[in-house]
Amino acid sequence: MQHLHALTALFDAVLHSVWLLPVLTFLIALDGPFPVLPSETLLTVAAAAGFGTGDLVGIVGLFAAAVVGSMLGDLFVYSLGRSSNRVLRGAGTKDDGLGAWVRRNLYTRPIVACVGARLIPGGRLVSTAACGRVKLPMRMFLPATAVSSAVWSVYMLLVGAVLGPITKGNPILCLLAGIGMAGVTAGGFEIARRVRRRILARRAAEALVAAAENAPVPVSR
Repeated sequence: MQHLHALTALFDAVLHSVWLLPVLTFLIALDGPFPVLPSETLLTVAAAAGFGTGDLVGIVGLFAAAVVGSMLGDLFVYSLGRSSNRVLRGAGTKDDGLGAWVRRNLYTRPIVACVGARLIPGGRLVSTAACGRVKLPMRMFLPATAVSSAVWSVYMLLVGAVLGPITKGNPILCLLAGIGMAGVTAGGFEIARRVRRRILARRAAEALVAAAENAPVPVSR
């Protein structure tokens, strides 16, 4: 029990540290080219703690840090997409469902493309890299990344708002809830992706069968 109290005090100190917002901004920015960092979990945990204790000033600070970090990371990935073909290793150029959809909509609906991709795990890297690959003008990219960053930040804070009353601001419970929510979200999207892939494969197979049945029969002479 004593160790649990010590661990709770440590997490509480981290969540109320003056370094929380700068570190969170940096992690979210770095999460752009390296989408394996726990920035989303940290943001969710901090938001749950803020809503659990009613710290509105802290919540506004988390929103600002999330938007700034997100836009900085997007700009970095965008610049890599324009100038480098090695660092991102094909990100934004694959012909999978998400990448193809993003490229089809970048010039006509850049905000829709960036926002839609941003809410899918791994979609941030795909969409921002694609913007750089196709050399989307900065005047179109900046509004797109600003809106997508704001939408994503609000979404993450809403997750924290849902978890806040449950955790009551307890740092350990916030951490466990944040990790659990991240796992549920990632798992849900993975299941949806596999189901979509099977549906598309079945439709393609049915189309091939229909084409074979409707093919003209060669006349023998």
